[in-house]
Amino acid sequence: MLDQYDKITEAVAFIHTRWSLEPKVAIILGSGLGGISGSLTESVTIPYDDIPHFARSTAHGHAGQLVCGRLDGVPVVVMEGRMHAYEGYPLQQITFPVRVMQRLGAGLLVVTNACGGLNPQFRTGDLMVIDDHINLIGDNPLIGINDERLGSRFPDMSAPYTPELVDTALAVARREDFVAHRGVYVAVTGPNLETRAEYRFLRIIGSDVVGMSTVPEVIVAVHGGMKVLGISVITDMCLPDALEVATVEKILGVARSAEPKLRAIIRAAVQSAS
Repeated sequence: MLDQYDKITEAVAFIHTRWSLEPKVAIILGSGLGGISGSLTESVTIPYDDIPHFARSTAHGHAGQLVCGRLDGVPVVVMEGRMHAYEGYPLQQITFPVRVMQRLGAGLLVVTNACGGLNPQFRTGDLMVIDDHINLIGDNPLIGINDERLGSRFPDMSAPYTPELVDTALAVARREDFVAHRGVYVAVTGPNLETRAEYRFLRIIGSDVVGMSTVPEVIVAVHGGMKVLGISVITDMCLPDALEVATVEKILGVARSAEPKLRAIIRAAVQSAS
């Protein structure tokens, strides 16, 4: 971890050659959710391949570019696509962009994902505001010698998702009259979807939805002192006794159809940080 500081500095310096504003908010858009960046004004798009030390996003539905601009007048940086452990990247590399966006000036991370629903009260197309998480990836991005310039050795994780932002997101859903639950996200490695027995296990241990991302990024954001809002789009139901085959095309289609709801919550979060 000790070499990350200089790499972050190099990446930030490069981004500043393309975009000079200081963002208030960093946004990570998950599978099929990249359309939100089209709402930005005065935008500058930088492919990940151009940014020093950024990995390449190879997952379906991930454009692999950083979009910098203003959302409703507030400077933001938006990741159109992320990296995953199943792509073969170590977690420190996956979470490197979070470090960079924080150094650029972002004090709030809004992280989104497409996920599978485990709670039988949820439905495909619903949103879930993440209240807590379980890390079953089998790794942690903070393993290694700690660099105190990036954060403390033992960051507290009693409330990784900022409670006030959770309440704000749920209030937006009530005002706009769409379904948004509060619940627990469990992160697994992937890339295969889970077996029926695994879905039963994940539900028993307290998970409401399951996905293959988000948790490493949130750990690093908390380590760096950022506020966090997490939003999951439930793209398929993972009920072991009524399991249907999920396809990438269906998952991406559901995610895209949920974008207006997601956009409403993100806009409210951005305004709260302005």
